[in-house]
Amino acid sequence: MRPFVEKVETSLDDLSKSRKQFLQSIANDVAKRIESEGKAELNFICTHNSRRSHLAQVWFQTAAVYYQVPQIVTYSGGTEATACNIRTVQALRRAGLSIVATSQQSNPIYLVQCAEDMAPMRAFSKVYHSEGNPQKGFIAMMCCSDADEACPVVLGSDARYPLHYEDPKVADNTDQETSRYDERSLEIAREMFFIVRQAAEQVKR
Repeated sequence: MRPFVEKVETSLDDLSKSRKQFLQSIANDVAKRIESEGKAELNFICTHNSRRSHLAQVWFQTAAVYYQVPQIVTYSGGTEATACNIRTVQALRRAGLSIVATSQQSNPIYLVQCAEDMAPMRAFSKVYHSEGNPQKGFIAMMCCSDADEACPVVLGSDARYPLHYEDPKVADNTDQETSRYDERSLEIAREMFFIVRQAAEQVKR
């Protein structure tokens, strides 16, 4: 996974000034929660919890491990449950993550490993307020405009940020499928690493 992370780090300056300012506001919130509460919980939300929300959750948690901010805990969910799309899993595998399916059900649980000495993340589709996800005091990270519009109120959250990434499913079953998923994975990873790096700098001062 190191080549991918190095690619992400070297591309952080590719973010626009306005986007950096927006992401910095999230970093400030994360750092403030860690300093005042000892942790920061983030729930990444999109409509089906199948693509963008999983990419964002996994890369944010991976960045937290990379920058050594164990006080960060991530979750994901949707406005409805479907399944973590296999194309999402394949994109994360191409980036170097170890991912194992624990079943062959229609909504399998995937174990995602970003570090040998860390417990794996459990990736599967669920609604954002499912048991196991935080019920209050969390940051809602809205990964798509549809979910953002469908949830004018995210129950239990005390802050929300509209990330709004383009859905890579527009390229499903085309010759651009792999490249589109890899592009979206890299775009999301870049922004998640930027947020965590900025938060880590504040926490470690």
